Amino acid sequence: MVSNGMPIAGFQFSPRILPTIAYLVILALLLWLGFWQLDRAEQKRSELAARAAATSAPVVKINEVQATLAKSEYRRARAIGEYDTRHQFLLDNRVEDGEVGYRVLTPFKLAGRTEAVLVDRGFIPMTEGRDVMPTLPEIEKPGEVTGRIGRGPSVGIQLGAASDNPNEWPRRVQYMDFDYINTALNYPVADYLLVEGSVRNDMVIQQSTREAWRYGPERHEGYAFQWFALATALTLIWVGVNTKRQPGRDHD
Repeated sequence: MVSNGMPIAGFQFSPRILPTIAYLVILALLLWLGFWQLDRAEQKRSELAARAAATSAPVVKINEVQATLAKSEYRRARAIGEYDTRHQFLLDNRVEDGEVGYRVLTPFKLAGRTEAVLVDRGFIPMTEGRDVMPTLPEIEKPGEVTGRIGRGPSVGIQLGAASDNPNEWPRRVQYMDFDYINTALNYPVADYLLVEGSVRNDMVIQQSTREAWRYGPERHEGYAFQWFALATALTLIWVGVNTKRQPGRDHD
């Protein structure tokens, strides 16, 4: 089916119905993708601003302040208490410098509080296969921990049980699940990770800077430009394909 068309300077613009519907659907998708990338760029700016503000903020004394992920993410923090080395977790499927292994997560019971915080003590490689649990690193300062507050590694889809050795310690977990960790312990755990040592070496901020460089606002804006450029090209092609010279007209 063809519309009657619109004469324009010796040309006839006559778009067909079905191709036009297809064009509009694809155009809407391209525009949505472009605006979604602009929204991601704005989110990234807000995230980087929050990280910068957290870097200059005073150190959170977790024993004295009720810290939460929502209020204190990226903040430097210090806690006094003792590690529960009998109940440690190994976050599975981590890769660092080409080696496969675990992140060691150890509960730290806060002095004067009933709550504990889960401390990310770093990466340990898997050297003898999955059937042999690695020897966990020693703790330098048993009564004190400093670091930065974070949400921990994320996964896109949580498949299967949180742990594949639910009756053993250390407990291997497939993804971060604070609800599961709370049920595995006989005391409550805060809703964030304390990344050990990141006050000393700014590990979290360095990682954030690298990630911002690779996936910062400018990159999202570049993607948005590409989607809008494709939308423009699609429109020009659609107009060109549906525009023909009017019959019986001479064009010198």
